[in-house]
Amino acid sequence: MGEVISTSAAPAALGPYSQAIRAGDFIFTAGQLGIDPATGALREGVAAQAEQALDNLAAVLAQGGARFSDVVKSTIFFADLADFQTVDALYGARFPGVAPARSAVQVAALPKNGLVEIEMVAYGPR
Repeated sequence: MGEVISTSAAPAALGPYSQAIRAGDFIFTAGQLGIDPATGALREGVAAQAEQALDNLAAVLAQGGARFSDVVKSTIFFADLADFQTVDALYGARFPGVAPARSAVQVAALPKNGLVEIEMVAYGPR
């Protein structure tokens, strides 16, 4: 298995998984909800949850020595795909240059009744 990446600047895992794993030159993040790492509480509303999830991912990537510009693939999970445009605008602001490949899907439910969850794969030698 690869190297575990963990930071207190993002919420601890809610189960038996790592915040991220480095495998060679890739970093695979777990999905991040809009949980505030300081309080452990889910933020209110889809925009706040998306921003917090992105902040959490930035912290996890930074712990592994990566940035959003190193992200090559992401997946966004929605509790309601009607929130796509709101989240898309916030997400797009984090990728002012070339955006990574991305999938976006609606799911039946997310942990803690979250509205959005985002996971990423970054590439870059250490």
